[in-house]
Amino acid sequence: MQMTDHKPRHFHWSCDGGIATLRLSRPDRKNPLTFDSYAELRDTFRNLVYADDVDVVVFASNEGNFCSGGDVHDIIGPLVDMDMKGLLAFTRMTGDLVKAMIGCGKPIIAAVDGICVGAGAIIAMAADLRLATPDAKCAFLFTRVGLAGCDMGACAMLPRIIGQGRAAELLYTGRAMDAAEGHAWGFWNALHPADLLDAEAHRLAQRLKSGPTFAHGITKTQLNQEWNMGLEQAIEAEAQAQAICMQTQDFRRAYNAFVKKEKPSFEGN
Repeated sequence: MQMTDHKPRHFHWSCDGGIATLRLSRPDRKNPLTFDSYAELRDTFRNLVYADDVDVVVFASNEGNFCSGGDVHDIIGPLVDMDMKGLLAFTRMTGDLVKAMIGCGKPIIAAVDGICVGAGAIIAMAADLRLATPDAKCAFLFTRVGLAGCDMGACAMLPRIIGQGRAAELLYTGRAMDAAEGHAWGFWNALHPADLLDAEAHRLAQRLKSGPTFAHGITKTQLNQEWNMGLEQAIEAEAQAQAICMQTQDFRRAYNAFVKKEKPSFEGN
């Protein structure tokens, strides 16, 4: 499958040289999500499993903000009047977006400026690497609208990133985590000025793309699957995964380049 010509209706998408860039497309509302954009994002990440023209995804901000979560009028309002069957269908769909991001087989870099709250914070959390500006405000604010903090996998994933106590504070209180705090806690991998954020995200994406992309997919799989493994299971799983990578041409290319004292040129096979 080729994603270069992918034309989604509810967000901006471009693909150049193996790096796909995605931006939500409602900057006037700080880029909220709707039922349709949730579903289209889910389907896009599901399709990335089969895309051989995408090696890395940059989930970028748009006009100074990342995502303001579910749209109050398009999502929150209808949910108030929905029955349990409809509500569960919705919450399962939003969780499926996170599953699709985790299972897409491509490294995802979130480049976050400004507002990153609710489902936006979850999307950033579900990315593999997270860059932000000093003005980024991230909040898992579900309790502030009368809901539990356990949304879209937050209670499983956030403690693994920043620790149980810190995650509990954010999920109970719904308060904003400022950029310096998030960087110190390990949520953000790095902070960059707003005018350099996109360039730095794509520089990192280019670094990943120039590496052994097949092996990167294996790394992503193991990072997520080993959450539920004991140490012995994890060591065995990694033995099998690494043996698979040792059969690739990229492994042979790296060896030949080392012998010749050259930099290896990986091709993802």
